[in-house]
Amino acid sequence: MKFIKATKNDIPLIQNLARRSWENAYAEILSGEQMEYMLSEMYSETEINSHLQNPDYQYYLIQDENNNSYEGFIGYELNYEENTTKLHRIYLVPESKGKGFGKGALQFLNEKASENGNRRIILNVNKYNAARNFYESQGYSVYDEGVFDIGGGFVMDDYLMEFLIHM
Repeated sequence: MKFIKATKNDIPLIQNLARRSWENAYAEILSGEQMEYMLSEMYSETEINSHLQNPDYQYYLIQDENNNSYEGFIGYELNYEENTTKLHRIYLVPESKGKGFGKGALQFLNEKASENGNRRIILNVNKYNAARNFYESQGYSVYDEGVFDIGGGFVMDDYLMEFLIHM
């Protein structure tokens, strides 16, 4: 597994990976209308490019070195809060799940957060997303929950999770 820092040229690839993973992960959780709204808002070229302009916001493509394929991506923001990194996005295409890419990506994130002096990683996960179980298996725990208005008449109903980095 290899992590490749994404650039503006990778935006179409990120958009494609997001769509492929979302269609699988959220098919039974979100309406088609909400999924399209969120993909068009959160993964527009303008939105991703603005993240890439922020030196604390990092995107990395997750590559399977054995067959030179892209399996997903991770997007996180260092120093989101004091000593805290926020995992904004981690998505894998359906055929790569269960192969260790998610665990590897979280280990990679732990290293990047630690290197930058961050002691905590936070994330939001949809209350009905099975990914919560994966995060808990990796040492994350729920510390709160919230309903967030994302516009377009839609909300995100999430658990807020955290991982404390032991130095």
